[in-house]
Amino acid sequence: MADDRRVSAPRVRDDMTVEVALSLMAGAGVDHLVLCDGDDQSTGLITLARLAALHNSPAYTDRIRLRDILPGPLDSPGARPGTVGLHGRLSGVLALAG
Repeated sequence: MADDRRVSAPRVRDDMTVEVALSLMAGAGVDHLVLCDGDDQSTGLITLARLAALHNSPAYTDRIRLRDILPGPLDSPGARPGTVGLHGRLSGVLALAG
């Protein structure tokens, strides 16, 4: 059975900034986006709640891209929350966006 949320959500590349993603979500009237890689394969889902929490956090800058807040093993070992890790990912941002 297909997940209706994934089918009806706009598909975006993970290099989109959080600012642009929030604008797109507002314009499309959706509460989530499907993230895709360069081959247009779905790689995840990002919610309005997560982006809004990040946008209101002290760690936020207008240069953060969606790929920077995705969970994964690309953070630097021992990185402190809110610091930029390997590949530019923000360590601990998901905890802030919870």
